[in-house]
Amino acid sequence: LKHVLSIGEFSLTEVAERVKISLSVAEKVLDLLRREKYVEVLGGGGYAAVTYTYKISETGKLRGAELMNVSRYVGPAPVTLEDYRSTVAVQTIKSAVISSESVRKAFSHLIINEETLNLLGPAISSGRAIFLYGPPGNGKTTIAETIGRILPDRILIPYAITVGGEIINVFDPVTHVPVGDESDCDPRWVLVRRPVIIAGGEMVMRMLDLDFNPVSKYYEASLQMKANNGLFIIDDFGRQQIDPQNLLNRWIVPLDRGVDFMTLHTGMKFPIPFDMLVIFSTNLEPKHLVDEAFLRRIQYKIKIDHPSLAEFREIFKKVAEAKSVPFNDEAFDYLVSHYYQRLGVSFNACHPRDLIEHILVNARYYRHSPEMTRESID
Repeated sequence: LKHVLSIGEFSLTEVAERVKISLSVAEKVLDLLRREKYVEVLGGGGYAAVTYTYKISETGKLRGAELMNVSRYVGPAPVTLEDYRSTVAVQTIKSAVISSESVRKAFSHLIINEETLNLLGPAISSGRAIFLYGPPGNGKTTIAETIGRILPDRILIPYAITVGGEIINVFDPVTHVPVGDESDCDPRWVLVRRPVIIAGGEMVMRMLDLDFNPVSKYYEASLQMKANNGLFIIDDFGRQQIDPQNLLNRWIVPLDRGVDFMTLHTGMKFPIPFDMLVIFSTNLEPKHLVDEAFLRRIQYKIKIDHPSLAEFREIFKKVAEAKSVPFNDEAFDYLVSHYYQRLGVSFNACHPRDLIEHILVNARYYRHSPEMTRESID
């Protein structure tokens, strides 16, 4: 009724598509609404209901308006919480098969040492939380995002779920990228890439709970619900607007048991799956952020350190090549000796990108071809 309230005349096929239900179910529902005089049949091209044209009656408009006051959700039909739980369990991130070949291929665009690569592979494959830490500007966020590209397969997520008579909207077009053919699926579910959610300094505690809109009178799923069966990256951990210990206290049980608890505004609590690869990325020392009890629950703690001189050269070459700036050994050696070694500055993986960008901007401004020279480095 809420769907047809604003569309005037409609067909059985149109309603089925909007509500994401099969034609047979839509036909039964419309037949019920017709008997209750909420909709009327205007005519049809045959005896089959699929050929009929319907319209909402005045009684139906009144009833539809009443239902809008209860909840303004007008979208695909929700699935049950039980169906949602069982589907997340079948698609668990822990069943994703990660091979050393796929890890090497995914990280091939980065200069990353063998030791770190050998630590990352098993950590990703475990499906357990990972702590990436180390000095800023050395690729922690890039590594975390690359892990998202390694995760194989596609998953099914519901457009919405229903719990205790309330509706929770789960599908988020910003987070969930539809892929492939859904013809064999229940249309209330959508086939998407495994989700990758990145939450940085803007994250606050309420984002981890259901968001009830008092005007629309339905819920938006929490960040971790949207990340289920995928990857949740907490970037720049320790710089959020919430105390790190409070966040970790909130997640200590979900990380241990794979179950989180949500609360409706009515006070009803219910469990949802907590099935995702959680990556904490921070520039701060983990022991300064959290206590030992929590660190014990994160079995994979990987330090992403400053690159060596050889790695720094390779990164610089790769960046210069990508930006069509000829790499100059003499200018690079000058940069290292005059600025890094003389001043005691550590190499950072982000410096080549920043320096090459300056060279490109200056060349464009002064209208000459970009070159790596002592002068452009200065």
